[in-house]
Parts: sequence; structure tokens; C-alpha cells
Amino acid sequence: MASLPGFQNAALLTQAMTHKSYARENPQAGSDNERLEFLGDAILTFLCGEFLFARYPAKPEGALTPLRASLVDATQLGKFAQELSLQTHLRLGKGVEGSGGRTNPRLLSSAFEALVGAYFLDQRSCIEPVRDFVVPLFESVVEVLADPTQNVNEKSKLQEWSLGQSGIIPTYDIVDESGPDHAKEFTAVVRIDGQVLGQGQGHRKQDAEKASARDALQQLGLL
Repeated sequence: MASLPGFQNAALLTQAMTHKSYARENPQAGSDNERLEFLGDAILTFLCGEFLFARYPAKPEGALTPLRASLVDATQLGKFAQELSLQTHLRLGKGVEGSGGRTNPRLLSSAFEALVGAYFLDQRSCIEPVRDFVVPLFESVVEVLADPTQNVNEKSKLQEWSLGQSGIIPTYDIVDESGPDHAKEFTAVVRIDGQVLGQGQGHRKQDAEKASARDALQQLGLL
């Protein structure tokens, strides 16, 4: 079971767990975690690329890029956050708390990115401790994600199931987008016959749709 890294400056960990909704409702609470999230996103992308480059010396760029995307997308980072029990440490505003924020994959993903950014600063911008923290998490899932028999085309699989069950093709809608232009995050839902079956996030619309299809397959017990 993974555990949180040890922080020298507890205030950085607190900030990493502070959602903007909490900071708005509690002005004395200090800064929210959005700047740390921005930093952590960049660090994770670099460390993931470095990890995959070393682990798979024979794989071409075309194979490494989608694998990196799978390792650092909102769905997977949300799972890392749950493994670390970040949901129990989050500071959320009342509205976000009441709407299920502690189980929101996008919110958990953002908190994990903020945690990485905060830990990097806590270690005086030394990358080694951060690498030691995140690489075991990558190691724990990379073989499944890299396995062609496991890393299925979620949208195709969901469409095949839907056509077999009802003859209806799933439809996808982008229902939300957030973040600055250089780091947009999209939220997609997938519907079958008007019913929402899955939701997912990604930095590209295609990734968000794929994540929503994956969520639907998991809800249906097909993945």
C-alpha cells in the first residue's frame, strides 16, 4: 500500500490539499492548490516520460506517447490519489463537499498533481525524492497499461457492446472544460439512448471521451 511522502514543511502539504472552494470560504486558510497542481503536472509528465524511456528502450515514440498519456491521465492519477487516501486529507468548501467532491476523479487527480508539486518544493526543488515517490506508482500499473490485451480501445468495446444490446451507438459530449489554455482539462460524458453511463477527464477532448468510455465499461462490469 502506497503512503504519503514525509514533508519537512507541513504547510506545503496542507496547501496541496486545499481546494479553491475551501480557500474562498475560509480566507484565513491561505492559498489553494492550483499553482501546485500546475507544477506537479509538469513534473509528472517529465518523470513519466523519463521512466518509460528507460523501461522500454525498444519501443518507438508512437508507442510511448499513448502509454504516457494513460499513466498521467485524470483517471489514473485519481486512482493513485485514492491509493494514497488523499480524499481523507482534502479541504473542501461546503458545496463541493456536499456534491461528492471527495470521490470526484478530476478533483482527486488535481490533488495528486498538487501533492507532487508541493513535495518537489518541500525537497528544495530536488527531483530525486519525487522520482522515488512516483516511480513505484508507475511501476504498479504500467505492465497492465502496456499489455495490448488489457489496454483495449474503450470506445470501440463500448460501441460493440451497445450495438449488441440495443443497436444504438454511444454518443459523447464535452460537458465542462477548465484550466488555462496551455493546460486545458475537459470532462466528457458518454450516453446510450440518452442515459449517461460514464464520465471522464483528459487534457484533450479525445482523452476525456476515452476516459468516459472506460468509466462506462467499468460500471457495466466489462472492464
